[in-house]
Amino acid sequence: MFEKTIAKETVYRGRIFEVDVHEVELADGRQSFREVVVHGPAVAIIARRTDGNFLFIRQYRKSHDKVCLEAVAGNCDPGEEALVSAERELREETGYVAQSIRSLGVILPSVGYCSETIEVFFAEVDSEPGDTDFDVDEHIETLVMSEGEMDERICSGEVDDGKTLATWMLYKLKVT
Repeated sequence: MFEKTIAKETVYRGRIFEVDVHEVELADGRQSFREVVVHGPAVAIIARRTDGNFLFIRQYRKSHDKVCLEAVAGNCDPGEEALVSAERELREETGYVAQSIRSLGVILPSVGYCSETIEVFFAEVDSEPGDTDFDVDEHIETLVMSEGEMDERICSGEVDDGKTLATWMLYKLKVT
């Protein structure tokens, strides 16, 4: 089942990812090509306030031309540990500071064409936020909702972001 890379060419370099084209030799000796989006590690956080409600965000996503309801998430800075990234993203996007935080595991959001890994965290935060610190090109709205409200939004199809669905599932299986 293993594929051996014979040659590789980077055909695009962007701000957050690059695209490589691999010429590969398949297990049966035939050759083929694989296009891979090379993306650094990222984090996603399910944050629960002391009042039992959870933090999520809404933001516009150009790739689907719509506003999405998502878990708090973001890319790790170069050389940054995932735990540090998770604490930073939580504070930047919501203003909340983690009082406790732990890893729930790692997900591979698009294994067919992307190298991105997302480490999922569960954080407990106070009930009141501090200041946010969005990236220059971000516009994010923080949502506070109960567990039941999130479950309802998932069942109604309002939540369709894969990382958010996987993150919520890991929370439900490993924390509750």
